[in-house]
Amino acid sequence: MRNHNFPFIYHLVEQADTTSDCPDQTMASQTKLKKPNSHFSLCTFLFFTVLFTIPALFLLRTSSSCSSSTTAAVSPSSDTNQPPWSGDLQTAQFAWNRLSFSLTNPPPKTLRLAVFSRKWPTGPNPGGMERHAFTLYTALARRGHHVHVFTSPLDPSPQTNKITSASDKTINPTIHSHGDAEPGKWRYNKAWELYQEENKKEPFDVVHTESVALPHWIAREVPNLAVSWHGIALESLQSSIYQDLIRKPGEPRSQGFNASLYGAVLPKILDEIRFFHNYAHHIAISDSCGEMLRDVYQIPEKRVHVILNGVDENGFKSDKKLRSLFRSKLGLQENSSAIVLGAAGRLVKDKGHPILYEAFAKLIETHSNVHLVVAGSGPWENRYKELGEKVTILGSLNPNELKGFYNGIDLFVNPTLRPQGLDLTLMEAMLSGKPVMASRYASIKRSIVVNDEFGFMFAPNVEALTAVMEVAVAEGAERLAERGRKCKEYAAEMFTASKMALAYERLFLCIKDQRFCIYP
Repeated sequence: MRNHNFPFIYHLVEQADTTSDCPDQTMASQTKLKKPNSHFSLCTFLFFTVLFTIPALFLLRTSSSCSSSTTAAVSPSSDTNQPPWSGDLQTAQFAWNRLSFSLTNPPPKTLRLAVFSRKWPTGPNPGGMERHAFTLYTALARRGHHVHVFTSPLDPSPQTNKITSASDKTINPTIHSHGDAEPGKWRYNKAWELYQEENKKEPFDVVHTESVALPHWIAREVPNLAVSWHGIALESLQSSIYQDLIRKPGEPRSQGFNASLYGAVLPKILDEIRFFHNYAHHIAISDSCGEMLRDVYQIPEKRVHVILNGVDENGFKSDKKLRSLFRSKLGLQENSSAIVLGAAGRLVKDKGHPILYEAFAKLIETHSNVHLVVAGSGPWENRYKELGEKVTILGSLNPNELKGFYNGIDLFVNPTLRPQGLDLTLMEAMLSGKPVMASRYASIKRSIVVNDEFGFMFAPNVEALTAVMEVAVAEGAERLAERGRKCKEYAAEMFTASKMALAYERLFLCIKDQRFCIYP
């Protein structure tokens, strides 16, 4: 088991080291100018001020406070001799998913909840934030809470009508889609008007916004509001660094890199640090995001709550029949010893497909018993086809097709170059009984691959990914299956929709009535 006291400190220190040579190149280009650019100098100063002070801010925290909040949590991998955690939930700095909540007992109080979400699922392949909102609020509605979702106009398709049907208000959320816009086009002012009308009929107990669906200048007037952050600008800064680091020797930096970094990312970080305080309660979807909100964004600790995302436990599970069927379609017999690697998501650069493509190309030079199956579509589809019959591109899959995909593979690979948020595909794979191979980011290391038995982690570059692929293939299918069983046990305790919904329910009860802030 890894020591998790300060993993994010080392992560950011390493980032600072790897970017220390960047200003030399930038400054060199600037020396050609006869007159210095004061705006550029200011942005450069702000960039390195933010980047190099982050580790210092984390180091200011005492080791004892960090370790006590982490080890006190109840989790499947915790020391069984340790007494269960108890106290004020507002002071808990670990993920609430680690705590025990009763699914069989009805909620002590039925809540009236308002939700602001830019989009509501309108087809078979919704985005991650939409899936989160749909999964969470469908579960809460089925717990008996009165959930009202304020969102953009829906796509009038059969799939949409089926997904968002609210004929039975005791089971499904009530959907309020504003007008005066195209399907999926969000207008917060129109949604806010609908909310005000509904709130006059009967005040809502708690208001929840998915990221900045509800702007901060409105949110500051709502004391019973909670916001879930699915990615913050400070994580985007790390993403920019990682994507630049995979450039080939001699490959020029993209023309928009400096403009984006100094003109968009850095100012956005500073803006967020200022306006985030306008939201009463903050829900971080990873442990590392919770630390950043407390230590860098300087949100008071009692207003930051970590609740990991969850996925439908009934939709993702081990199924031997699905495994056999999927592998037979790949041309693999029942007793085949071939190792099948799987990746899922959009086939674009920031999802890490450049490094996965190169790493797998190197792997098949020395291994003939490996296959790569990619579920998704995008620009990198044609590149993968260059690798021949060892790679199968499935295109975008609906939830039922994803079940077969996860069951058919031996190892799930997530080479993302984006540290933002927490990828649901990792949770789906683990619930399906598969070990994972993921980029070594603080969000993943602290919240998902918390045990070496759960899989493999690598620095997001071709050499590191190739090396861990070699190790995984050498272990063989039987050892990978053993890892997968341990993943499934852990995921069933931490990453289910039920656990996520119960944690949110307890937080909303706490916001409504301080009595419910005391655990157990």
